[in-house]
Amino acid sequence: MYQLAIYVYLIGVVIYSRFNKKVRTMWRGERQAIKILREKMDPEAQYVWFHAASLGEFEQGRPLMEQLRRDHPEYKILLTFFSPSGYEVRKNYPGADIITYLPLDTIRNARRFLRTVRPVMAFFIKYEFWYNYLHILKHRGVPVYSVSSIFRPGQVFFRWYGRNYGHVLKCFTRFFVQNEQSRQLLATIGITNVDVVGDTRFDRVLQIKEQAKDLDIVSNFIRAERKVFVVGSSWEPDEDIYIPYFQQHPEWTLIIAPHVVNEERMQQLEQKLSAFHVHRYSQLSEDSVTAPLSREGNEAGALLIDCYGLLSSIYRYADVCYVGGGFGVSIHNTVEAAVWGKPVIFGPNNQKFQEAQELKACEGGFEITDAQSFATLMDRFTSDPDYLRRCSRQAGDYVASRAGATQKVLAATIGSFA
Repeated sequence: MYQLAIYVYLIGVVIYSRFNKKVRTMWRGERQAIKILREKMDPEAQYVWFHAASLGEFEQGRPLMEQLRRDHPEYKILLTFFSPSGYEVRKNYPGADIITYLPLDTIRNARRFLRTVRPVMAFFIKYEFWYNYLHILKHRGVPVYSVSSIFRPGQVFFRWYGRNYGHVLKCFTRFFVQNEQSRQLLATIGITNVDVVGDTRFDRVLQIKEQAKDLDIVSNFIRAERKVFVVGSSWEPDEDIYIPYFQQHPEWTLIIAPHVVNEERMQQLEQKLSAFHVHRYSQLSEDSVTAPLSREGNEAGALLIDCYGLLSSIYRYADVCYVGGGFGVSIHNTVEAAVWGKPVIFGPNNQKFQEAQELKACEGGFEITDAQSFATLMDRFTSDPDYLRRCSRQAGDYVASRAGATQKVLAATIGSFA
């Protein structure tokens, strides 16, 4: 059934690639992968293979790759992606020796790929369970590890109709899961080679914090007497919630990083912020920005971040953070904001994210469902500085307490292998 599904999917990709640029980019990259490997592979080297579906999984695998490179330079690193949103952003990442797409999981592709690469071990990040690749790796005796994985009762492996496909999990040498529930679920289907180590993403955000940039344009935009509200990965439904509130509360400065950055989106945001004194980050310079730009009299000020790569550093300037997506498919990265010791607000679609539930439990994170619940929460933050400080501290302490997964994984894999 799986093999049939893969070929049906392949036919769909071929057809859809004629009409969709993203799918066309992925399909072209997958077809070129074997050629790239043959050109770049060092036949004398030992390769450790890391596979990430997209950018989020890459960030979870990144601490492992970078510590492996520091501590074990005898290995080379192969990094593969499934999605263009990962590959196209990180195709020049200096922490890997070879970066390419992973060809679709047909038997022929898996054999060709692994015949070319011959990795000494492999790390699959979070939700990657490719049946043919994993079975061939197991047949060849290559250690394979699932890192930062998390399992829920509704997943196919724990349904009666998914038991056959669930055998793919037995191809892994070891699972390094995020929580105890995942360990217990795997035990119900006979898988006990499991360690609960947490999520390597916490190590990554702490690393990002240490390497964060000072952004003079942002710091100059902010006035000391005003509180700062930073929005990361903003979508239109999020804006319908928070923008009306700040129209009535000019004592706050808004800094907004939209999820999609293009001219159409920026103009749309500027129209929504017509009652604000608005600036775009890219149109300012360190010399031209002075504090009064963020206000003209009592007019609310807003800074639009119209470029990528700055958000993780911008969160430091916030008093309160908002992470978008919770009124759509799902929320984005909450720990990237919480690591700075900032309370994080997000929409209701957050149930699949363990860190969001834990932030809510410790009052470092807050779910809002509509404009009224948002206004009630923001009014309390504004009027009760002790409460704001306590929630800020809870957020930072939560992230710090979850660090260390990277070291545990490498000690149990590379350490034992060496």
